[in-house]
Amino acid sequence: MARLKPRMKEPNRRPAGEGKQGAKAAVAKPVVAPPVSAETFRAKIILVVACLVAGVIAYWPTLTQLANTWDKEPDYSHGYLVIPLAGLFMWLRRASFPGLSASSPVLAIGFLAVSLALRYIGARYFFTFMDGWSIVPWAAAVVAAIGGWPLFVWALPSIGFLIFMVPLPFRIEGQLSAPLQKIATKISTTTLQVLGQPAFAEGNRILLGDDKLEVAQACSGLRLFMSVMALTYVYITVISRPWWEKVLLALSAIPVAIISNSARIVATGLLYEVTKNEAARHFVHDSAGWGMIVFAAGLFALLLWYLKHIIVEEETVEIGSIVRRAAI
Repeated sequence: MARLKPRMKEPNRRPAGEGKQGAKAAVAKPVVAPPVSAETFRAKIILVVACLVAGVIAYWPTLTQLANTWDKEPDYSHGYLVIPLAGLFMWLRRASFPGLSASSPVLAIGFLAVSLALRYIGARYFFTFMDGWSIVPWAAAVVAAIGGWPLFVWALPSIGFLIFMVPLPFRIEGQLSAPLQKIATKISTTTLQVLGQPAFAEGNRILLGDDKLEVAQACSGLRLFMSVMALTYVYITVISRPWWEKVLLALSAIPVAIISNSARIVATGLLYEVTKNEAARHFVHDSAGWGMIVFAAGLFALLLWYLKHIIVEEETVEIGSIVRRAAI
């Protein structure tokens, strides 16, 4: 009769002869930036200040127009947070800072040419969004001039994040809003019906008893869509996970945005059934958008937790093998 051999997880064992040196080698050493002379450092600082002053002067009308859009359009109110978050990315990656010893004038000139081309095409053909987009290659040109290719690669997540402060082109915005309105209306109506509410869809309106819940273009979820895309970018940049988890996280951005927006509409509809106070209704309607960003962040955290536990790598060995090792 065959006997079943019990199996258990192999404990972590240090190879024979490995002492304090082996333990120290297991600890990852932080990246140390190469030293820079005082003269070179001063020259880099002067270059940074000169580039920032020139950039503010050149882009002042563009920055003013972007700020007006952030103030007037709720879909892009997150624009004020883009530059601080880009700085936060660099602070979180400070351990791998490559230093300022290198420089790449050719790379800087190439990015600057792209920036100027975008500004020219935008002004020539009235593509105002291109003027905002040109800030990204301009920032890349400044970074390449200061620290060359190593600094550019290090700062790339922060440079790419700047694109989120620029509004989408009007045509793309319109093409996204219409289907998002329909999807949000259908999902919200079905959810309210499941919760026992007398909800019926009529175009982009939800008939809820004596009330009519208008799913207007501002409620299409475009604001949440942009915020969730930015949130996805933050997660992918900051977290340390395998590449396949980051790919799944990126693919989940659109479903998370749709679910979050539908949850906001459902919460508003339920409030309409609870109270007739117009002040309370307006307050919840206006503030629910920010609450749903937190809700979307929770969905991403839940997804990451699930991906972490879906695959557990364990090694099993026979008990006899452990006994033989202990006996040696």
